[in-house]
Amino acid sequence: MTAAPRSRWRKVAYVLQWAAIVTAVVMALLPHPPALPIDGYGDKFEHMLAFSVIALLAAMSYREVPLTRIGERLSFLGALIEVGQSIPSLHRDCDIRDWFADTFAVVVVLGLYAIIRRFYRAAT
Repeated sequence: MTAAPRSRWRKVAYVLQWAAIVTAVVMALLPHPPALPIDGYGDKFEHMLAFSVIALLAAMSYREVPLTRIGERLSFLGALIEVGQSIPSLHRDCDIRDWFADTFAVVVVLGLYAIIRRFYRAAT
C-alpha cells in the first residue's frame, strides 16, 4: 500500500514548518539574536507567536498524525530550546515560563485546528 499523495499546499506547509523550526531554534540559541520588529511585545509573545505558527504548519503538514502527538513533540522542542539556553557561553536565560508559553500556544492552536477540522468535515 502506498501513501496518499500530498497536495501542493501540504508540501508548502511542510517546507515552511521546517524553516520555521530551524529559524526558531537558531534565534533561540544565538548569544545575541538580532532585534525583531515585534521586540516591543515581550519575550513570551515571541515564543507564543513562533510556536503558534509551527503548530499550525505541523497540523497542516501531518494530517494523518494525531494532534496530541504533534503537541507533545512541539512541547518537547520548546523544552529542549530552554535546556539549550542554559548553556553558560550563550548568555541566554533558561526560563520554564517560556516553555509554558510555547506549550500553551501549541495547545490553543491545535485545539482550534481540531474544532475547525471537525466542523469542516461535518459540513462536507
